[in-house]
Amino acid sequence: MEDLALPEPTVPRKPFSSFKVISYDIYGTLIDWETGVVKGLQPLVSRIPQDSAAAIYRDSRLALAAKYNEIEALLQTEQPSLLYNSLLEQAYLRLATQFSIPVDDTIRSEATVFGSSIGSWPAFPDTVSACQRLIRAGYKLIPVSNVDRESFSHTQAGPLAGVDFFKVYTAQDIGSYKPDLRNFEYLLNHAKTDAGVEKDEILHVAQSLFHDHVPAKKVGLSSVWIARKGAGMGNADGVKEVHDRGEVGYGWRFATLGEFADEVEKERGTL
Repeated sequence: MEDLALPEPTVPRKPFSSFKVISYDIYGTLIDWETGVVKGLQPLVSRIPQDSAAAIYRDSRLALAAKYNEIEALLQTEQPSLLYNSLLEQAYLRLATQFSIPVDDTIRSEATVFGSSIGSWPAFPDTVSACQRLIRAGYKLIPVSNVDRESFSHTQAGPLAGVDFFKVYTAQDIGSYKPDLRNFEYLLNHAKTDAGVEKDEILHVAQSLFHDHVPAKKVGLSSVWIARKGAGMGNADGVKEVHDRGEVGYGWRFATLGEFADEVEKERGTL
């Protein structure tokens, strides 16, 4: 992202020490959502014939991730109260139809397996240590995640074991999926009640421009973009175009969560 200038921040930048809560996107920022999804779709895409118009999704991880992201976003808009594990199943079946793969009992069984795979998606290598460092720096960590409570509990007990979240706000709790502004209004209202903080004391940290940074700007929330190299999901509209249209106003950008934690510790003199 070296060719992109930092956008005009949503609110003026201030020291990291002035924030008390870090609100997180989880899947894509802490958890390697894209790898988990692409791996889970392999039984389906392996059935696409090489001479099919859909063969690009068999051969290109980036194209498959973008296509899946498109389908998932449509389902989240159409069925905002649908639990995320069920939404994954429906996304698998809808992709099968779009790839001209007949939906039979085998495909339905694979869709169920895909829907239950969330807890097995891996954390990025720097995730757990970076979160622990940020907790030691004095922050309360609050995920705002597009999943259901049960699926998140599997992630928390698995790849995120060792991270002590202060509270967890899921799409199931809220009744809608990001980028719906209701998810961010829920964060602001509940963080005030649960943690006693105001909006200007919350720093939102996320990878997805679409799910997180565009709505963060709309509600006036300070944010940090974790711009992971090669990530396609969540930025389907095109990174440069989103910037050119002035739709994001994150105040900081780092390549990894670990680099963000480094900067926090450097500012505090604890690195």
